[in-house]
Amino acid sequence: MFKDRLRKLRTAANLTQGELAKRAGMSEKAVQNYELGSLMPWNMKAAGKLAAALGTTAEELLGNSGMLIVSAHERGGANAAREVHSIVRDVSGQFANGELSEEDKEAVMRALNDIYWESKERNKKYTPKKYRRQEAVTGGTAPLTGN
Repeated sequence: MFKDRLRKLRTAANLTQGELAKRAGMSEKAVQNYELGSLMPWNMKAAGKLAAALGTTAEELLGNSGMLIVSAHERGGANAAREVHSIVRDVSGQFANGELSEEDKEAVMRALNDIYWESKERNKKYTPKKYRRQEAVTGGTAPLTGN
C-alpha cells in the first residue's frame, strides 16, 4: 500500500516526516496523514514532489492501485477518485489470502479500471440535463453531487 511504501522509503532515506515535508514542499501534517493512510495524494504533482524528495518515481511510490486512483482523480475529479479508491480497497481485500500473483492482481485492477470508465461513458446518457450542460462547460469534470 502507498502508506507503507512511503514510510519505508522515508525511513530508508533517514528522514523524519518533517524533513520529508520540507523537501516536498508540503505540510508535515500531510505527510503524517499519508503515512496513517487517511490521506493520499490525488494528483501526480503532489505524488511527484514526494517521490522526488525520496529519490524515486511516482509510479514506484504509488504502486499500480495508487496510480489508478490518481489517474481517476485527474480524469474525473474527486468523486471518480473516491469511487476508484473504494473499488481498489474492496478488491484488494479479496487478494489478502495471497492466491494471485502481483502480475495477476495488476491485470485485475486494470480490467476493473477499464470497466469503471466504460460504464461511466455508457451511463452518460442517464445523466440529468443540468449536469450534461455543466460537463460540456467544464470538459467532463462536473461533480455528480453538486460539490
